[in-house]
Amino acid sequence: MFRNLGPGAIGVDRNALDVFSAAREAGFDGLDPDLGQVAELGPAAFLRPYEERGLRVGGWGLPVPLQAGGEQYRAALDRLGPTAAAAASVGATRCATWIPSCSDERPFSENLAFHLQRLRPVAETLGEHGCRLGLEFIGPRTFLRSRKYPFIHTMEGMLELCEAVGTGNVGLLLDSWHWYTSHGTLGDLKKLTDADIVQVHINDAPSGVPVDEQVDSVREIMGETGVIDLTGFLRALRDAGYSGPVTPEPFSAKLKEMSPAEAVSYAGSALKKVWEQALGCA
Repeated sequence: MFRNLGPGAIGVDRNALDVFSAAREAGFDGLDPDLGQVAELGPAAFLRPYEERGLRVGGWGLPVPLQAGGEQYRAALDRLGPTAAAAASVGATRCATWIPSCSDERPFSENLAFHLQRLRPVAETLGEHGCRLGLEFIGPRTFLRSRKYPFIHTMEGMLELCEAVGTGNVGLLLDSWHWYTSHGTLGDLKKLTDADIVQVHINDAPSGVPVDEQVDSVREIMGETGVIDLTGFLRALRDAGYSGPVTPEPFSAKLKEMSPAEAVSYAGSALKKVWEQALGCA
């Protein structure tokens, strides 16, 4: 696994700075791609700044709105093939999205059928180009209670959905925040293998707030509070043989107050610190 920068995940506009140099200087080993530039530049030119700075290509977000109306969904699905082909041409084979943990419209069984119907064509299209799909479960009870019908909100439940899709290329987008707020355990993580995990997000939680009262949009920079056991989390990923990106997503007010360069540097330093504490290496 490798430390990865997703500029948007820390609230940074990638066009506001030399994102390649900033990532390298902050100690990141990878950087999420701007896939719009692949067609514009071609794969070789696109990859040149990655190669010059010794960076790996990270993951990307699914551009298909699963919850949208049928026409909007189908139009986006039609565009997914070319996007996946472009992504695969630069080694960006890890795509991901999140699944709402509740609904006002659909009870559990209907919601499950709906998501399987939407996810299978997406996963099949990605699979045609050698790409995988990561699904993120949403753990906070505050969100789960916000709508009428509960849906999948744990790692175990999401793994069952991944299996039910049936295409063989669907796994987890595993977020330390959602693992913690869903009452996940290290024992749960120790059951995972590299094949189960597509992408990873890392962050911390505010102190002094009961786990079931944590609010999804209010998080902390990894290691700031120690509420989430990131040492155990990272060691479990290592032991699972996870080979992909670990990307900070702290939704931090502190980072929003910084300049883009400062935010990247601070996030990189914070991740490096918890990484070294957990794994004993820079």
